Amino acid sequence: MNSSLRYLLPAGGALFCGVLLCPLANAQDWPQWGGNNPGRNMFSPAKGMPQSIQPGKFKPNTEEIDLATTKNVKWIAKLGSQSYGNPVVAKGVVLVGTNNASPRDPRFKDDKSVLYALREQDGTLLWQLTVPKLASGKVNDWEYLGLLSSPCVEGDRVYVVTSRCEVLCLDLHGQANGNQGPFMDEGQYMVGPGKPKVDVLPTDADILWKYDMMDELGVFPHNASNCSVIIEGDSIFVCTSNGQDWTHVNIPSPQSPSFIALNKNTGELIGEDDAGVGPKIFHGQWTSPSIGKVNDKTQVYFGGGDGVLYALDSKPVKEGDSNFLKKVWWFDCVPPEYKKDKNGKVIKYPAAEGPSEVNATPVFYNGRVYVAVGQDPEHGEGVGRLLCIDPTKEGDVTASALVWDYKGAKRSISTVSIDPDNGLLYLADFSGFVHCLDSATGKLNWVHDMQAHMWGSTFVVDGKVYVGDEDGDFVVLASSKEKKILSECNVGAPILSTPIVANGIMYLGSQTHLFAVGEGAKPVPAAAKP
Repeated sequence: MNSSLRYLLPAGGALFCGVLLCPLANAQDWPQWGGNNPGRNMFSPAKGMPQSIQPGKFKPNTEEIDLATTKNVKWIAKLGSQSYGNPVVAKGVVLVGTNNASPRDPRFKDDKSVLYALREQDGTLLWQLTVPKLASGKVNDWEYLGLLSSPCVEGDRVYVVTSRCEVLCLDLHGQANGNQGPFMDEGQYMVGPGKPKVDVLPTDADILWKYDMMDELGVFPHNASNCSVIIEGDSIFVCTSNGQDWTHVNIPSPQSPSFIALNKNTGELIGEDDAGVGPKIFHGQWTSPSIGKVNDKTQVYFGGGDGVLYALDSKPVKEGDSNFLKKVWWFDCVPPEYKKDKNGKVIKYPAAEGPSEVNATPVFYNGRVYVAVGQDPEHGEGVGRLLCIDPTKEGDVTASALVWDYKGAKRSISTVSIDPDNGLLYLADFSGFVHCLDSATGKLNWVHDMQAHMWGSTFVVDGKVYVGDEDGDFVVLASSKEKKILSECNVGAPILSTPIVANGIMYLGSQTHLFAVGEGAKPVPAAAKP
């Protein structure tokens, strides 16, 4: 597939930062990108996770995997042909985005983005959100990408960014409990503007409200919209995906905001950033926000399309006719030697030795912010940088807030995972290397070569590090200062997302299948499925 940023995904995780996000009925659920806390560290405190799995073999001439040939696999759900967003799990429902290449609904057989709601117990489809492609085509909504965002679930509401550059609020129960308002036109939404409506079925999503960032803000997403939103209080924080057009030179909407806050109850715009990123965008913007509490104030962290990490105040301030999310501090993550060569000549983006934007999700952990720089993987490999930043300062902190940095990693769109039991940090770079460092000092312990490009992030749980790559290899490493490979397998399709754990089960997504994995798990009998 040839796209500019085919599947840049949110990459992140969560640990303690004094702000509780997405209250849960079950504390073991995984209700958003990064789990139960807003720092976005890709870590779970779960225990008893499998050291190895056998993903099974395909039945002859089918895309169905024979569960009898698996080990430690509870169930497997067929997805589309491209699946990049991480699943989330809340209140017995697994939500995962994909495309419509393997239609579940006979009414929709063409290219669309879909969000599946699966029953946690056995992977049965409960309902799906069907999202038509934008009429503008691949410049804003690349074909067959599917839905890239990991949803955020709070209570019975699901918040997700669609491939149409919309923020939607959905009912977690779909249409099974009736069509809730105020949005009541799902029959038109599913087919797109100007086409005959379809009847709304109990297996369809129930849209509660919709905020269209292209219509309302004039933003111009470059090929894809993918932000995984975060909630704090009544506010939803979103990266708008504003970027360049097809020329890769012109920015159609330089004055449109890059980051916004919406009211979670109504979808009303309550604030936009004052960072002025628009005119400086290198290419596109595909970060997801994280949250930290510093000096008793809540900061929201966004990676900019200009290579700058921004900390915004979570409370909008009214100035004139607008409400702004004010910058608290900002840090230019691109070092001088990536901007100019030894002779003082400017290194132009996207040169391998040159500057990058911040596509990964920043991680707030133990009073520090961690983030890596990188580019659209379609640009190939290049120099990278992992940074640890002190978030207690204000203003331009580029010269004063660096705790440590590491330039041994290449470009990365992945979010770090940090093991709180030993303080070890793990980063996957696009070139295919897993780096293990001390999170406090940046000291390198080891590097593991996956021998294939990596799009997703590492995930730490139960003293183990789980990671997949573009070749479909799934590797389990020990979380320790000495490198130790515990197991390796191949799932039969590229792994371009990050595994997660909920209620003792790991969910591992390939491009085509979602595996529910657990130590000693037995396949769910077919009779258990309606």
